[in-house]
Amino acid sequence: MLRQIIKIDKEKCNGCELCVTACHEGAIGMVDGKAELLRDDYCDGLGNCLPVCPTGAISFELREALEFNEEEMKKNMEQKADLPCGCPGTNAKEISRNHETAAVPVVSTQATPAAAPTELNQWPVQIKLVPVKSSYFYNANLLIAADCCAYAYGNFHQEYMRNKITLIGCPKLDDGDYSEKLTAILKENNIKSVTVARMEVPCCGGIEHAVVTALKNSGKMIPWQVVTISTDGQILDK
Repeated sequence: MLRQIIKIDKEKCNGCELCVTACHEGAIGMVDGKAELLRDDYCDGLGNCLPVCPTGAISFELREALEFNEEEMKKNMEQKADLPCGCPGTNAKEISRNHETAAVPVVSTQATPAAAPTELNQWPVQIKLVPVKSSYFYNANLLIAADCCAYAYGNFHQEYMRNKITLIGCPKLDDGDYSEKLTAILKENNIKSVTVARMEVPCCGGIEHAVVTALKNSGKMIPWQVVTISTDGQILDK
């Protein structure tokens, strides 16, 4: 049938994946680092993907296409939601933060102390679980932290996680080297800066080494810094 449907210009596509996230029908996917309309019959032609595209790669066209199959589309999305492991922990999502609201102090009672707001901006956070490409990596300031840092330094959220995408790990407990995964993330996304947060203990050198290796292997000039936290919660250097 002849109907309005989206068209993606691969020459203009920068691979940010924002359209994939915006497409609630699952019609768009990534192929070789570029967005592509995978199923005509999953595209409703309403164009939720158009306004999120930063390069103007998406437009409408009138052409022969399969009729929108809402029933099958919904079944497909339900199947994707039911992960084989039974755990939704690997479902990537971006978390919006209203920092004007977050900056307002929380009034406490005598019995309950004030709770500081979280500054986590995405899920998941584990280096081994995050996808290599995701919309939240686009123009991101990246924080790569040893998982003990947030426990040792009380103001870690406000001082280091705020306005950053946070990845955590422990080189002593996790199997393998992080450098390969981090290299892929740096290569495949437009990362603006990298901050490494580590503890003073020797095993945390593994996370710093992985980041340095990834930065070199990425072939990109990305500003970076290392912050070291002592076991008693002091900042040793910046």
